[in-house]
Order: sequence, then structure tokens, then C-alpha cells
Amino acid sequence: MTKSQVEIFYDGDCPFCSNYVSLVRLRETYDVTLIDLRTRPDLVSDFLEEGMDVSEGMIVRFSGASHYGADALVALSMAASANGVLNRISAMVFRYPKVARALYPIMKFGRRVTLTLLGLSPKIQTAK
Repeated sequence: MTKSQVEIFYDGDCPFCSNYVSLVRLRETYDVTLIDLRTRPDLVSDFLEEGMDVSEGMIVRFSGASHYGADALVALSMAASANGVLNRISAMVFRYPKVARALYPIMKFGRRVTLTLLGLSPKIQTAK
């Protein structure tokens, strides 16, 4: 049986983003592709044209649909296995879209502050 495809587009310089996408257990059920958008300015430009600013949120392509920002966390939490503490906590918190949307601005703020303190730009560069 062929596994369904999940693509996760994220900020590879962000320690929170990198740790989250590496810890979420999707590979048990899905064929997962991780794309660090810091290395793909062409995709950053494409996503901007689609109205998704990847400096403001990750993108998950799953079951033929793109999920952005808080909705990406909801999609990941629904797709992740129930194995592991992080997955159970994520599923418990982020499976509710209203909770995810309420927490996401705080998470984005934490990302911006952390990247700035690390001397990195919170803005992911485009190809154009």
C-alpha cells in the first residue's frame, strides 16, 4: 500500500519550526517531505502570489489541500499518530481550530523574537 503524501514547508532557521516538524510523527503513516523555505526562494515567491506569506506561517499540503498558519497546525495535529508525548499534546491543543488560531499569533511573536535574538531575519527571502 502506498502512503499518502504530506509536504511541510517551513522556516529551517527557526528552532521552534525545525524541532516541531522533526518531532511530529507523520512518517509512520505518510510519505513526508520537509522543505526548508530558506533554501527555496522560488517557492516563497510562488506562495506569496497565492496569498500565503511564509514569514508569517508554515504551509502543509495534505490530501490535495494547502493549509497555512494555524490551519497547518490543525492539519498536522489531525494527521500525526497518537504515539509520543508531543503528538498527544499537539493533538489535544491544535485539533481545535479556534484554539490554534488564538495561540498562533503568540507562536509567531516568539519566532520573530527568537530569530532576532539569534541575529537572523524573521523575513524569508523571495526569488524576486
